Amino acid sequence: MKKLAILAAGMMAVPAFFAGAAMADGHAATGDAAAGEKAFRQCVSCHVVVNDAGETLAGRKAKTGPNLYNIAGATMGSVDGFRYSKLLEAGAEQGVVYTEEFFVKYVMDPTGASQEATGESGRGKMSFKVRKAEDAVNLYAYLASLSAGDS
Repeated sequence: MKKLAILAAGMMAVPAFFAGAAMADGHAATGDAAAGEKAFRQCVSCHVVVNDAGETLAGRKAKTGPNLYNIAGATMGSVDGFRYSKLLEAGAEQGVVYTEEFFVKYVMDPTGASQEATGESGRGKMSFKVRKAEDAVNLYAYLASLSAGDS
């Protein structure tokens, strides 16, 4: 519970100067996509962004984590063919959506955010944690910019 309070305090520290860019599906991406592209460099060892045509938009064909194409506004644990933890499977069953707010919480504390969102115990597979809320917000904006609705 203490971690969640610290996380919430960190979320309040996200600068309010980000201009909101509404996505086609109604999920707002308020960060800086260019800064998010730079922040994504810490994700490429596990994740890739490959569109429906098979083009690699970001990453290096990593397979450890799921493809992050169309992740903004997607339901947790919804990439076909990827083996998720039981905790993320519970999120999928409950319809937990990667809104910007949840995505930021998730990438800063994957297991804690998943447990909070689902009410379930267990562990997620993602062990990496984004340290700065601003980087997490920018990552969401970058991934949203690569989505089908914005291409």
